Amino acid sequence: MKHPAPQRRAVLGLAAASLLGGFGALPAHALHAPTGAVLLTVGGAIANANGNGAASFDLTLLQKLPQSSFSTRTPWYPTPRKFSGVLLRDLLAGVGAPPGVTIRAVALNDYRVDIPAEEAVRHGALLAYLLDDKPVPVREKGPLMLVYPFDAKPELRTALQYSRAIWQLRRLDLK
Repeated sequence: MKHPAPQRRAVLGLAAASLLGGFGALPAHALHAPTGAVLLTVGGAIANANGNGAASFDLTLLQKLPQSSFSTRTPWYPTPRKFSGVLLRDLLAGVGAPPGVTIRAVALNDYRVDIPAEEAVRHGALLAYLLDDKPVPVREKGPLMLVYPFDAKPELRTALQYSRAIWQLRRLDLK
């Protein structure tokens, strides 16, 4: 039997809480250390770190957080594509981010953009590591992308929101 979405979310949330030792302000050792290649580092105003005051995530750690997906068109993909990964709200909860932070997202090519966390969470921003159910290579804008559900929320189809949909993401600094 399939669980209704809210129930499934709660179960996935418990799995993430287990991975992180719970959400909220925890000692710096509460987040497990990555064992594979680090795809994302989250630093700045966080309560849960796994080394040097930052939270580093490999693919396995990202996959242990609650998972989500949606299909949408983007300026760089004119036909709808399926993006899968972790909702930004779940990642922020996992690192113990305080309310009201601004996220500075940094790409592999050093492109940087500031994003109000509350706005990104409200609009369902997704940290995607799968595109059409396949890992995203660097040459195809991967391995991580921050994407918004542009088709589901037409008010997001603005130059400002498109600039916040960053690909080849490597770091989030919370301030």
